[in-house]
Amino acid sequence: MQFALTEEQTLVQKTARDFARDEVLPKAAEIDREHRHPAELVARMAELGFLGIAVPEQWGGAGMDHVSYVLAMEEVSRACASTGVIMSVNNSLVCDPITRFGTDEQKQTWLTPLAQGKKLGCFALSEPEAGSDAAAQRTTATRDGNGWVISGVKNWITNGPVADVCVLFTMNDRDAGHKGITAFILPMDEKGVRTGPPDDKLGIRGSKSCQIFLDDVRLPDSHVLGEVGGGFKVAMSTLDGGRIGIAAQAVGIGRAALEDALGYAQTRKTFGKPIAQHQAIQFKLADMATEVEAARLLTLRAAWLKDHKQPYGKEAAMAKLYASDVANKAAREAIQIFGGNGYVTEYPVERHFRDAKITEIYEGTSEIQRLVIAGHLAKAK
Repeated sequence: MQFALTEEQTLVQKTARDFARDEVLPKAAEIDREHRHPAELVARMAELGFLGIAVPEQWGGAGMDHVSYVLAMEEVSRACASTGVIMSVNNSLVCDPITRFGTDEQKQTWLTPLAQGKKLGCFALSEPEAGSDAAAQRTTATRDGNGWVISGVKNWITNGPVADVCVLFTMNDRDAGHKGITAFILPMDEKGVRTGPPDDKLGIRGSKSCQIFLDDVRLPDSHVLGEVGGGFKVAMSTLDGGRIGIAAQAVGIGRAALEDALGYAQTRKTFGKPIAQHQAIQFKLADMATEVEAARLLTLRAAWLKDHKQPYGKEAAMAKLYASDVANKAAREAIQIFGGNGYVTEYPVERHFRDAKITEIYEGTSEIQRLVIAGHLAKAK
C-alpha cells in the first residue's frame, strides 16, 4: 500500500475540503438545529461528482476509487455528519450494490441518475424485529404471475423521506432462512409505498430517516436485484462496503472534535496561560490526534483492499469498530476540554458528541463488528 496519495486522490481531497469548509461548515449548526435536509448541499455534491464517486463513468459516476471516496467522506463529515451520511448511503448502500449486482438495464435506468445525483437512494434492510439479525426479515415478496407482491414495514431508513429509489430486502421463502431473501430495486413513488414521519433523533438531525410501509406493492421481475434468493449475499456484501463509509464518517467527526478542541485550547486561558500549555490538556489532545490518525489508516487500508479486489470484510469491520469508538472518545474529550462551554449549543462539540454515537450503531453495531472480525479470524485458522 502506498501511503502517498495519487494526484487524482489529492485533487479529490482538496475539492472536498474546500467544499466542506466554504459551503457545508457554515450551515452545519443550522442544519442540526432545524433538523433540515440539506437539499442545496446534496445538489452541490451531485455537481462535484460526490454522489457516485466509485461508479464507472459509463454509468454516470466519477469513475474514481474507494480511497478517493473515503477522503471525500472524511472531509464532508468533518464539517457536517448529517451531510456525510446522506452521501455515504447513496454511494455505499445504493450505487455500489446496483453496480455489482444490477443488470445493464437496471444500471441504465437507476444507477446512472443515482450516480449523477438526479435521484437519491435509500437502503431498506432493518425492520421492527430485524436489526442486527438481518435474516429475521418479515417483509414478504410473494410470486404473482410474472411479478411480485411485497408487504411489510422497514425501520430507520436513512434518506427514506427524501429518496427516489430504494434497495429493498424481502423474504420470498421463509422456510429457506437467509437463502430465502430477495433484493429489489423499488421506486419510492410506486403505488402502495408509504413513509412515516421523520425520526426525531439524538444526532445527525439533518439526515432524514423514517419507517417505510409496503402495502401490497407490485413489482415486475425486472426489479429483482441479483438472483431470487440471493438477497442475503447482496445485503452482507453491501454492508461490508458501507462500513468503510461509516468509518470515514467517524474519522471526520473525530477530527472535527480534535480540531475544535485544539483551537479552543490555544485561546482559552487559565492560570495565566492557554490551557493547551497544561499537561493534562496536552495529553488529551495527543491521544485524540494519535487515535484519529490510526482510525484514518485503518479506513484507508480497507478502501485500498476493496480497490485492489482483495478480501476486505474483516478490515472494514475493524475500521468501523475502531473509528466509531475513536469518534465517541474524541467528542467526549472535546467537551471536557471546552468545559462548561462544551455543554451548550453555542459551541460545536456538543453536536459532535451527539453525532458520534450513531456510528457505533448503524450498518452493524460495534458488537456485530466484533462478531464479524472474530468470524474472519476463525476462518483463517
